Amino acid sequence: MTIQRRTLLGATLAAPAVLSTGNAMAQARGPIRVAMAGPLTGANATFGAQMREGVQQAVTDLNAAGGVLGQQLALETGDDACDPRQAVSVANQLAGRQARVVIGHYCSGSSIPASKVYTEEGVLQISPASTNPRYTDEGAWNTFRTCGRDDQQGVVAGKYIAERFKGRRVAVLHDNSAYGKGLADETKKAMNAGGLTETLYAAYTPGERDYNAVVSRLKAANIDVIYLGGYHTEAGLIIRQAKEQGMNCTLIGGDALTTSEFWQISGAAGEGSMMTFPSDPRKRPQAAEVVARFKARNVEPEGFALYSYGATQIWAAAAAKANTVDPRRVAEAMKASGPWQTVLGPISFDRKGDVTVPDFVFYVWRNGAYAEMS
Repeated sequence: MTIQRRTLLGATLAAPAVLSTGNAMAQARGPIRVAMAGPLTGANATFGAQMREGVQQAVTDLNAAGGVLGQQLALETGDDACDPRQAVSVANQLAGRQARVVIGHYCSGSSIPASKVYTEEGVLQISPASTNPRYTDEGAWNTFRTCGRDDQQGVVAGKYIAERFKGRRVAVLHDNSAYGKGLADETKKAMNAGGLTETLYAAYTPGERDYNAVVSRLKAANIDVIYLGGYHTEAGLIIRQAKEQGMNCTLIGGDALTTSEFWQISGAAGEGSMMTFPSDPRKRPQAAEVVARFKARNVEPEGFALYSYGATQIWAAAAAKANTVDPRRVAEAMKASGPWQTVLGPISFDRKGDVTVPDFVFYVWRNGAYAEMS
């Protein structure tokens, strides 16, 4: 193993791990099963694809470096389509396949019910994308995330809107999902605390193609700014149809807009749309070699790809630290040790399993691509 490869996979993996008797027995039974769960079909499949690419690249790199505790890793995948009931079914299937860790899910509405299964079945769960506070606030031993929370993201968004759009007419829309409504409500709370009260607060039905009725309400209320708590498909449709009705308004959303599919749906109407997301991990020096390997496969590691890679890195490093893949002991190591060196930079967890240093900033869409605002 080269020094360069050791650095990439984290300092904890640099030294050879000594196999315990239990680990040696596990090795004889076959590879360690690592799982990824998320929407591989449906409206949010683009994010599931990002997550799968991230975990697959991490598994490939770990296996090339000798695996974890001398064992190779095998990747299992589960498609929840961002449906809570399907997520529970997927969680049971992955637990039945003896996955030691699940990197997932994407939608908070899937992660929260699935976490109950993983808790009961003794599986570690690390979400790279679920931001609803309930996911970790419920206090399970096995729930972690490598992203921030809605009550952190909402503060950044709400404060910005209150300052930047003071005196303007703002609509707060949400899709009634755990993620969408949770983020909209946190943003609304922070915006109100900053002295700006919304003109309109309303829910829309996800999965439709025609939002002209919603847009007509926005137009009648002379809305200048639409804050949307929800996903990229509906965001793209709503801003496109708003511009088609002659509205001159700005769309602001959350981290669910971090996909090129948003622009494919919105077209030029998406120009100037903004969103919150952590500072671009693709530009961090710790990620340079991994990003190069993604691009060598013609994969752009946008959105949650590197958050999924980093989650897998942390699990592997914590397993090496604990000298076992037993989920409870790995979870204890994840909280007790750190910071863990990852493609996202150094990461530590608090007692709930949340990252200790959230990093939300604003991005803007220009000419079909999004970039961090200065």
